[in-house]
Amino acid sequence: MHNIIEIKNLNKVYENNYKALDNVNLDIKKGEIIALLGPNGAGKTSLISNVCGISSITSGKIHVEGKDVEKDFRKTRHLIGLVPQELSLEPFEKVWASVKFSRQLFGKKKNDLYLKDLLKKLSLWDKQNQIIKSLSGGMKRRVLIAKALSHEPKILFLDEPTAVLTPQETEGLFEVMDLLRRQGKSIIFITHKLKEVLRISMGSPEEILMTS
Repeated sequence: MHNIIEIKNLNKVYENNYKALDNVNLDIKKGEIIALLGPNGAGKTSLISNVCGISSITSGKIHVEGKDVEKDFRKTRHLIGLVPQELSLEPFEKVWASVKFSRQLFGKKKNDLYLKDLLKKLSLWDKQNQIIKSLSGGMKRRVLIAKALSHEPKILFLDEPTAVLTPQETEGLFEVMDLLRRQGKSIIFITHKLKEVLRISMGSPEEILMTS
């Protein structure tokens, strides 16, 4: 499998001189699922923001599918789906409309069959006409995943996705992640919970990246 993400000598220093990322080097292969483990403030979200082009790189290089994330921002961003830590959803929007709008934001052609299949895989199809406000925390998280996958990205970032989930909803999320992995998606799971990392990696230390 080839590297879908290549991070070389990455540094991120904020205006207050706080160094969030210190010479980070990381290769992520196509179809790989990895976990970034570290406490709050360890730089996990800073890393995601740099890869997604949300924040600027102080120094170093990031390539997604061989493209520079700074020089080819639009092309690399289309390859990435991001599920943020916060449940940032329009409360009175219906599920179907919300997911469809996310696809349109990336300029993708209409494909209701793909979106329908996506919602079915995430157990959301029967909720398509419900307003988001009426959904449980776990369902809202799945809506965020559907929105992140609406434009058919090759990479999915999940930032602390179990923060508001029950144990049952968390297990359901892991099942969805496993399904996406089997479909060839590269998944990066960000957490501060070691138990979740072991669940994802099945105890394999090679798949765990510690940040501090």
